[in-house]
Amino acid sequence: MNFFLETLRVILLSIWYNVESFIYCFVPKRRKNITGEVVLITGSGSGIGRLMALEFASLSTTVVLWDINQEGMKETARLAKEKGAIRVHCYLCDCSDKNEVYRVADQVKREVGDVSILVNNAGIVTGKKFMDAPDSLIEKTMEVNTMAHFWTYKAFLPAMIANNHGHLVSIASSAGLIGVNGLADYCASKFGAVGFAESVGLELLATGKDGIKTTIVCPYFINTGMFDGCQTKWPRLLPILDPNYVAKKIIHAVLTDEVFLLLPKSMYYIAALKNTVQWKVTSLLGSYLGFSLEVDCRSTCTAEGTRRYY
Repeated sequence: MNFFLETLRVILLSIWYNVESFIYCFVPKRRKNITGEVVLITGSGSGIGRLMALEFASLSTTVVLWDINQEGMKETARLAKEKGAIRVHCYLCDCSDKNEVYRVADQVKREVGDVSILVNNAGIVTGKKFMDAPDSLIEKTMEVNTMAHFWTYKAFLPAMIANNHGHLVSIASSAGLIGVNGLADYCASKFGAVGFAESVGLELLATGKDGIKTTIVCPYFINTGMFDGCQTKWPRLLPILDPNYVAKKIIHAVLTDEVFLLLPKSMYYIAALKNTVQWKVTSLLGSYLGFSLEVDCRSTCTAEGTRRYY
């Protein structure tokens, strides 16, 4: 295709995609049917992971729970059964351990079958400034928040590729789009998760596997306990998010094949500004919005020095 035709094609499709997006502002997108699908959620023993498990259960799916908290998983499983899940399976798995991820993944494939919806949700935060964070906690943050996604994709993506069917969901963070003072390792891990998920999504499209959808979720701080002690400078513009609201928005995004979900909606504009203005203006806006203020969630850290989703 020559330069003129390819440029014309891009212009026309860009116009159409924008018109389509405008139409969807008024006409709801059609939701796909996931009845009978096998949904695996990491970090599902509490918080957003549990709430997503219950939402998926209500859609008559088979729910597979991964966590390091056995009691938390049991409670999630009980609630999921009450919500209407076809089956619920629980597996202890430390997502920071590659070998354990592969071992438990093989067990899931033998006992449950191929996973068709994978939700990478497990995560931790040290709650310490970069120079105060022990190397071991920095490494653990990267292992759980970023590298675990590599291993779960490696484990479950081949079956999706073979069937050209599936959905990959990455629960990242607004801190994976915009740096936050006092969360250097957490931001790095979430930037990595966003870049990884986006790149794999493009790779799948380039190889013709358009039946495998991807959703990258970047919420502001959620009131799950992980960021207890954190405050927002402008609560009307950037509110601390309600977990139930976030879970429902994530499920809706999956059912409508939404590629990026930023919460609250103001994050779309903030992220766009961050990528279009010069650095001094970015720094000024960061200070105004509170991203340059030190995030204080140290009071909520566990004995191991981290706060966990799972």
